[in-house]
Amino acid sequence: MKPRNWVILAAVAALTACAAMKNRETDAQTLARYMDYAGEPVYSFSYLGRFDGWRSLGRDRVVVWTGINDAYLLTVQQPCQELQFANRIGLTATGSTVSRGFDSVKVGNNQTCRITEIRPVNYKDLKAAEKAGG
Repeated sequence: MKPRNWVILAAVAALTACAAMKNRETDAQTLARYMDYAGEPVYSFSYLGRFDGWRSLGRDRVVVWTGINDAYLLTVQQPCQELQFANRIGLTATGSTVSRGFDSVKVGNNQTCRITEIRPVNYKDLKAAEKAGG
């Protein structure tokens, strides 16, 4: 391939990457959206040893789904450096309950981050608003 073609190919790849990054929502934007549908803080929630999904929203926030429309926004004590880049997380629980101030988010193999706040998220309404374009 000629050097000129490499330059063109690299420019196209860079523009494509920039366009994809422009459309990607930041953690702060996603957190703001979830906060719009989060209820008042609660002390605990039921947890049967597994969750259906999770999403990190920065160094101190994570959303976990315990059912198809049952989501909780958890705030953890800082510093929790690994949370933002974690590939997997776990939750501690007493019996079948996760409680703020007592239980933690386990990140990777070696970090435990105490839960300081739990907010239920009206995930069904959040998804409906997304479908409606708002």
